[in-house]
Amino acid sequence: MKRLAPVLLWVIMIISCNQKPQEKPMYTLFVGTYTDGDSEGIYTYFFDSSTGELSSKKLAAKLTNPSYLAISEDKKNLYAVQETANFDSLGGGVTAFKLKDDILELQNSMGTQGAHPCHLSLSGDGHLAVANYTGGNVSIFSLNEDGSLSENPQIIDHKPLDSVKTSHAHMAQFNTDGLMVTDLGLDAVKRYNQKDGEFVPAEQSSIFFEDGAGPRHFTFGKNGQMLYVINELNSTISVFEKDGEGNYREVQVVSTLAADFDGESFCADLHLSPDGKFLYGSNRGENTIVIFAVDSDSGQLELVGREPVQGDWPRNFSMDPTGEFLLVANKKTSNIAVFKRDKENGTLTFMNETSHPNPVCLVFLD
Repeated sequence: MKRLAPVLLWVIMIISCNQKPQEKPMYTLFVGTYTDGDSEGIYTYFFDSSTGELSSKKLAAKLTNPSYLAISEDKKNLYAVQETANFDSLGGGVTAFKLKDDILELQNSMGTQGAHPCHLSLSGDGHLAVANYTGGNVSIFSLNEDGSLSENPQIIDHKPLDSVKTSHAHMAQFNTDGLMVTDLGLDAVKRYNQKDGEFVPAEQSSIFFEDGAGPRHFTFGKNGQMLYVINELNSTISVFEKDGEGNYREVQVVSTLAADFDGESFCADLHLSPDGKFLYGSNRGENTIVIFAVDSDSGQLELVGREPVQGDWPRNFSMDPTGEFLLVANKKTSNIAVFKRDKENGTLTFMNETSHPNPVCLVFLD
């Protein structure tokens, strides 16, 4: 037995030396920007999910104001708005690219028939919707088999819906029920269902908000039973629950700002953690990411805290595919800040930052 002990110790040491730490994958990050400064369009980085480091910056496509991006489910196409008022005589534009790894190949561009398109989404079954902010309308394109844009989109015009307020469509997102659109100017979320190839108002055609709330972006929890909407103008998050008839009813409103904050601030983006336990929102002005815990039964929110974004004017932010990091696009300070995310507590710890001109949208290729 005494002779076996050194042998066993030697075997254990050999095995331990050969066990290397598990390497985590590298992911491609696409960055959408405003091009009225030093930016030229859409950029890519490699993101190391072991260290949280960004590297290998590259200009992937020259494009005017590609301020919002979306990647198709099959990872074969990337789409970008051109947030302008002069793509053509009717307003801004949207562009389709073929996507292979981090290479973008231009397919085609179309006018959105509304000024300053600021958001787009994909239905998964051949449609793309674009929210035109200044245009106050929504463009719904059919996609060709190769993912390129078809002509003659359906236009849903919000301008005739209210003669007092000015329509500003800010987000158009497909879901299992059809299409939902936030209208910041009308203080409403509009709901549409697909019927005979067209999108028409749903039975609950509008979800209304307090005057001056300015609903901007939203996300769903509990398989669509909960709806979370971040309001740009009054810095709140509205929580809705879906009833038995399929209508959303407000159950909670929470502030995104610290009680002692004294200044101007405007909300921008919000995302649920992959496990649905935490909700994050960005404050432009207070310059923080606010963190809420989500009650597993009620879906309502409880404040965890807030984390400074290490920059100015946080727009879009994104969690990496592992859910362990959160990256923030700080527009005015032209930097992308990387935070480590505590999956148990939801809190964020600043890791590093990368200089980048006018970043506004961060999308990972998973």
